[in-house]
Amino acid sequence: MALSPGTDTYRLPCGRNVERLWEDLDAPDEHGTSCPHCQASRASLQLLRQATGELVADEAGPPAGLTARIMAAVRADIRRRDLLELPTTEPGAARISAQAAATILRFAADTVEGVRARHCRVDLDATGAVVELNIAVDSRTFTHPALEQVRQRVETAASRRIGWPTVTLHLTMTDVFEA
Repeated sequence: MALSPGTDTYRLPCGRNVERLWEDLDAPDEHGTSCPHCQASRASLQLLRQATGELVADEAGPPAGLTARIMAAVRADIRRRDLLELPTTEPGAARISAQAAATILRFAADTVEGVRARHCRVDLDATGAVVELNIAVDSRTFTHPALEQVRQRVETAASRRIGWPTVTLHLTMTDVFEA
C-alpha cells in the first residue's frame, strides 16, 4: 500500500524509500533494523498505523441533537434572507430580517404575565405589517385582559422598536401550560 499514490520520490537521509519502509513495516530487513533513520521513521509509521486503526475501530456516533442543531442553523440562515422594508423617506433604504422582527414581537408578548409567545410570522402588505402570533397561556394566572395587554405590547413594539405604525395582529392561543 503506497502512502501517496504516484509519488515514490520521498527518501530518508540513508537513501531508503519511505514507501518500501511502509511495506516492510512488520518485517524489516537488516538495514531497517540497524539504520537510525529507518528506525525513527518505522517508529513514526507504527504510531500512525496504530492511531488510524483506533479511528477505524471507533464506533462513536455523532453527538445527541447534532442533526437538530444543524437544521436549526440552516433554518435561521434561510430566514435571515427574508428582509422586510422599514418605513423611511427613501424606499428600500432600511430593512430588517423577518426573524429579527419576529423575535422583537415575541419578546413583547412574553412580557405579559401568564403568556409565552410561540410561533411568530411577520409579513408586509399595502397597509403595513401583518403579524401572526401564536401564544401559550398559563391556566392558573391567565385572564382575558391579558390578551388585550399582549395586543397592546406587540403593537407598541412594532411601532416604537421597529418603526411600523400600522400592524394587523392575528393572535392565536395554541397551548395551555402550568408554570
